[in-house]
Amino acid sequence: MLESFLVSLTTVAIAEIGDRTQILALMLAARFRKPWQILAGVLCATLANHALAAIVGVHLGRLLTPAIRDGAVGASLVLMALWALKADSLEVVPAGARRSGAFGATLVTFFIAEMGDKTQIATMALAAAYSNLISVVAGTTTGVMIANAPVVFLGKWFSERLPLKAIHYAASGIFLALGALFLIRAVRQGL
Repeated sequence: MLESFLVSLTTVAIAEIGDRTQILALMLAARFRKPWQILAGVLCATLANHALAAIVGVHLGRLLTPAIRDGAVGASLVLMALWALKADSLEVVPAGARRSGAFGATLVTFFIAEMGDKTQIATMALAAAYSNLISVVAGTTTGVMIANAPVVFLGKWFSERLPLKAIHYAASGIFLALGALFLIRAVRQGL
């Protein structure tokens, strides 16, 4: 349980840096200047989004043999490593979300932006691998919060000093190492 929590936390915290949802958090912080409401929205949106992803991941993981599951998780993490090298961009925040206040705007836009995002897919893969819904969701949600809290509070200052290219390489390396670990486990199990 501790391993699934720590792997989920570190993987997602690093993957979230420079991600489109972190860019969204920065935009919302600049727009509303209500950091606690924004963080509450991030927390609620992430919990809902990652819980759904983890439920799907756990169910998919149970349908597969351990070797095939580990192979699929390993392959998806290798693909995530490649995806982490690509810088994210963010579309404009929907106009309706702006009228709902800091919490509402963050809740809606963060939930939508998280759909199909690296961290959501990583959550699904980690839940399939570990079959521990609570531990994985707690870890991935904590990772998102750790990565976004400084951005919400320190915004512009923080974003100007981050070496995003190096962070993307580090995230890619972590995804690649985890992917290799799961692929090795799959081969050992007779994939």
